[in-house]
Amino acid sequence: MSGGSSGNRFKLSQEAVVIGISVILFVVFSVVLDKFMTEGNIIALLKNVSILGTLAVGMGFVVVGRGIDLTMVAVMVVGVAFSIWVSSWGIDFTVAILLGALLVALIGLFTGVMIAFAEIPPIFATLAIASSVYGAGRYVFASDVLYAPNDVAWLKWVGAGTVFGIPASVIIFGVVTLVMGVFLRKTRFGRLVYAAGDNPSAARTMGLPTRPIIVAQYVISALVAFTAGIIMTGLVTGINTTLYSSSLIYDVLLVVVLGGIGLSGGQGGVRNVIVGTILVGILTNGMTILNFSYTSQNLIKSVILLSALAIDAIINPRDEQTSQSGDI
Repeated sequence: MSGGSSGNRFKLSQEAVVIGISVILFVVFSVVLDKFMTEGNIIALLKNVSILGTLAVGMGFVVVGRGIDLTMVAVMVVGVAFSIWVSSWGIDFTVAILLGALLVALIGLFTGVMIAFAEIPPIFATLAIASSVYGAGRYVFASDVLYAPNDVAWLKWVGAGTVFGIPASVIIFGVVTLVMGVFLRKTRFGRLVYAAGDNPSAARTMGLPTRPIIVAQYVISALVAFTAGIIMTGLVTGINTTLYSSSLIYDVLLVVVLGGIGLSGGQGGVRNVIVGTILVGILTNGMTILNFSYTSQNLIKSVILLSALAIDAIINPRDEQTSQSGDI
């Protein structure tokens, strides 16, 4: 479901613009920067994009349902750190990963209940829960970096394996994207997510189970974030919990908004996530090669995010009833 034909036309044109900018940036960086088109840099770009893109798939899923999930990075680092911590007791790492998945699912369940049943606005609920989850994790682990066991074959494959020359991390991102795309477009639950995101009041009036839908969205989002954490652990053999304090969550939002998933809900999909991920990935990689400072990169991306949010607010304004209810 969508916000009307004009909104659909805008989304299509926005996708075209973002794709065009991505192509231009890629060409310019290829010509201007000697290191950009090297094999090592392209592989690094693809691997970084796989983490960002996987997180954005989860965020996009929630935004389609007219929510927002600022817990994703906290859930990612704490969930994986918990798994590594548990494995240090002598528990098989695969079992520890399953326990970590259970933990993040419970966090997602709690988040969804707070939003759906306690009716706390998503942006405030997820911001508070993210801080609580990270604080609790740091108290338990008491370490910035936790390293995974070095003898886990499947984790090594995630970090260094390839399929027809394509990094395994990119393959995993592709699988997550494909599964989410089919889930959103081809299942009854996916159609309910679009319906609830497009017009929550009408969905409730029609008797749709909007509250369970919201809860399920945050559980799925947490599990997707955990998947991104596993990819990161495979790539760097561990997890740095201080990533919570980085700008990563804003990069995820930038991908979603630039890609064309309106914050008003009920529109967009994984195709938009892919488009946004490519642009942000190329931009960030180019700025890194150009030796832009971390602060400068954040400033540029913040200006782009603010501009994209302003355009989205004009094209897809929140209705009065939504504003009063506090939904995002």
